[in-house]
Amino acid sequence: MNSIRIILLMAGIMVVLAACGQRNTKESSSNGTTKSENTMKTIHLTKAGFISKVADYEKNPDQWEYLGDKPCLIDFYADWCGPCKAIAPVLEDLAKEYEGQIYIYKIDTEKETELAAVFGIRSIPSLLFCPMGETPQIAQGALPKDILKKAIDEVLLKNKK
Repeated sequence: MNSIRIILLMAGIMVVLAACGQRNTKESSSNGTTKSENTMKTIHLTKAGFISKVADYEKNPDQWEYLGDKPCLIDFYADWCGPCKAIAPVLEDLAKEYEGQIYIYKIDTEKETELAAVFGIRSIPSLLFCPMGETPQIAQGALPKDILKKAIDEVLLKNKK
């Protein structure tokens, strides 16, 4: 009986998380990125955008070479994923808070299956932290805002608090 209650509770939580997703009107550009109209600070990347802004894994398949001028955080997500929807507004807040210091990119794993495969994404959300001049680090799951801030400060911006 208790296991049935736990299953029903978990199903209810998943329904609530899925229902909390927000809709965005996206504006496409020719450089492989999309941004919603004036509300979002995160940047949606396609394969072309990733290759031009983050790393050209086709040209350099054996070596990581970050192409950006600021560190970045990349969110590998899917629209149907409850935890991905839960972390999306947190990432938007962080993009505004750290504007000018880092980029926060989003990659839809359903549309960009090659990018997901290149990074071995098997669980979403997966967050790729790309510091300047260093190897990227990956974290999985919908991390709380305070943990994300600490990771941004320490891994990307090298601020030890």
